[in-house]
Amino acid sequence: LETKRLESSLWVGSKRYRAVLTGWHFNWTEVDKKNRDKKTTSVPVAEVVGVEEGRVEILPQKLVEDTDKDFTVFYVKRSSSGGSSGLLWRLGRTQFSCPSRVLRDQWTKHLRTALKTHSPLRPHRLLVFINPFGGKRKGRKIYHSVVAPLFELAGISSHVIVTERANQARDHLLKKDLTGFDGVVCVGGDGMFSEILHGLIGRTQQEAGLCENDPTVTLQPCSLHIGIIPAGSTDCVCYATVGVIDPLTSALHIIIGDSQPLDVCSVHHASALVRYSVSMLGYGFYGDVLAESEKHRWMGPLRYDYSGTMVYLSNRSYAGIVQYLPADPLLSSPRDKTRCLSGCSVCSRSTERLFHHFSDSGSLYSSHFSEFSSDSGGEWVSVKGKFRCVSLTCMSSSCPRSPLGLSPSAHLADGTGDLILVWETNPLGFLKFLYRHTSTQDQFDLPFVEVHRVKAVRFCLPSDKEEEGYEEIGGLNGGIDEEEGGYVETESRTGSQQHLAETDPGREMTNEEKTVSPILCGLCCSKAPAVSVWNCDGEILPFTEILCRIHGQLVRLYARGIEDGAALQSCSEECN
Repeated sequence: LETKRLESSLWVGSKRYRAVLTGWHFNWTEVDKKNRDKKTTSVPVAEVVGVEEGRVEILPQKLVEDTDKDFTVFYVKRSSSGGSSGLLWRLGRTQFSCPSRVLRDQWTKHLRTALKTHSPLRPHRLLVFINPFGGKRKGRKIYHSVVAPLFELAGISSHVIVTERANQARDHLLKKDLTGFDGVVCVGGDGMFSEILHGLIGRTQQEAGLCENDPTVTLQPCSLHIGIIPAGSTDCVCYATVGVIDPLTSALHIIIGDSQPLDVCSVHHASALVRYSVSMLGYGFYGDVLAESEKHRWMGPLRYDYSGTMVYLSNRSYAGIVQYLPADPLLSSPRDKTRCLSGCSVCSRSTERLFHHFSDSGSLYSSHFSEFSSDSGGEWVSVKGKFRCVSLTCMSSSCPRSPLGLSPSAHLADGTGDLILVWETNPLGFLKFLYRHTSTQDQFDLPFVEVHRVKAVRFCLPSDKEEEGYEEIGGLNGGIDEEEGGYVETESRTGSQQHLAETDPGREMTNEEKTVSPILCGLCCSKAPAVSVWNCDGEILPFTEILCRIHGQLVRLYARGIEDGAALQSCSEECN
């Protein structure tokens, strides 16, 4: 539906403007005394937050001056975020004066009609969970002082629950009636987001009659969107999907109904679902850091720096067998130097690939399921050796300390993950790898590092480790169908050979890689453990042998990906 065009002269302060509403855009152009156009401000209707009669202010507190001939328009206004990769969104406000009340009413009516017509995905009712204990314990204050006034301005009603225990939000989503809600908002950090994620995915599969424990099952995508208001000690998911950690920016994305699909990795062990992951799954170094940090919680956030240093000094490597199902290399590559930004073409093409065959939601991911049938078993690749760390990420996993993330070219919604293998190496080499995460240097351009774009990953211990009696509950007998000899023989970047599964899959290490510097021994010269633990989005998994599968676009966030600040700046200069 096309909104009727409306045009008239309005006043902003002492200056006269020609205001035009075309349906998709609301423009106002300053006009001088000789009726010549000067600077134009253009706001997409989709980014208008609200329209109020009179002279109104919302933040930092609501002030209303009820005047007959004035109206106030609130809209999204962008600004640079300094060191962050995205753009800050601010609440723009312009007060217009009309010649008459009739014209004022005409403007407010047309603007509100345009909002309903051109922003059909805006939420009307939201379920909000606040974690009062996360981060600096400011969740409640952030919501009531910043978010709630904006929701009221936009006409969004919300049901707020302040959580009192762990997993309360997850349990609520699994059991309570969610009828009438358009989305779920978490005010907290990555831990609270994980609760919401598990609750919504679990509820969706329950209602669809699907078994989450079976890794071959095609999971049903969630209908409710998830909004994140960052208020935790770690807000990596928010940073990787918006580009900034800022409650106001996130609230505005929710209000205008932005929709960003997100891939989710399911982690299984012995015919059972263990956990869902959206950012990082790490074994070795990253698992050890988390396990060590749990011993020093009294140190607060400083425990991560301390634990990272101690684990680095311990210089541990772990034996393991990694098997992975490669993604189509023609679609994208983890080293193609692209970045997943707002409007990403790789993710858009993936949407078409995942959905275009099906009209009913019950079979949305049927095409993806075929990739896990026994017919495609020959695509699996196996490598065996000693690793400093093994990581799998479904997104760049960028954060303020690592602006480009674990895998800078990873995508949010292409149905793949990036598998990063860091082989045993000397301490200085590993330090170089870690340091490159904080800079723009290519952390994969090292002889002991490999990265692969994958659809699924298995990890298990070599048989000699199993025989030594390390605690492990069975194998992955409930996983994807495994065929003898079903692996592709390939050559790795370091010259190592990846053998067929029917032989003993080994790896020929170079002399440099075999000789690990003895300068930095284990902590207190103690005997290093033979197995590490998995760090799954900041939680320790109870199992070592796991199977991971990437589910394309399983959930949707109220976000639009990281906006390219340089492109928007050049566009703004052209418009002006």
